[in-house]
Amino acid sequence: MKVAIVKYSAGNIRSVICALQRLGVEAIVTDDAKVLQAADKVIFPGEGEARTAMTDLREKGLVEVIRNLKNPFLGICLGEQLLCTHSEEHDTDCLGIIDVPVMRFPEHEGVKIPHMGWNTVSFRRGEKLFEGLGDQAWCYFVHSYYVPVCPFSIGLTQYDGITFTSVLRKDNFYASQFHMEKSGDLGELMLKNFLERV
Repeated sequence: MKVAIVKYSAGNIRSVICALQRLGVEAIVTDDAKVLQAADKVIFPGEGEARTAMTDLREKGLVEVIRNLKNPFLGICLGEQLLCTHSEEHDTDCLGIIDVPVMRFPEHEGVKIPHMGWNTVSFRRGEKLFEGLGDQAWCYFVHSYYVPVCPFSIGLTQYDGITFTSVLRKDNFYASQFHMEKSGDLGELMLKNFLERV
């Protein structure tokens, strides 16, 4: 299996590589359009901020490449947010694959922003990504911005009274707001499901 990780100005690539190695998969980190298009699976991890990441993707000529991928694609954390139309983070236009904006959690007394740590994810039944997981799992989050509930939501989480999209799917594009690679055995099972079942 050929797994490609998108190379751009976002962190967290190393932890994804390590998680894949635990599953016996050696991935290539690349910004080569032909390699991404030929891969069996494409993973788009991210830690960082939206504007810098989108600037880098545009400079590399990867925006249209990613939009037009037909192979199974998995965005993680910032990689979920960048699939959307627009982010409130520095007023950034994103990839526009998912027609929904990215919002910032409201700040008020007694609420910690970013949303950081373990929280529950409720799964939509019948999704290949969630096989063997039951209805809920505890997953690890670090984020200040979120994707609202939309027609493409297949996993939901609550924080500070806000229900947001923690997993989404549109056609061949999957994404999670939480870090699968840092979410223990259940996160690793989701990553395995993406590699083997999606």
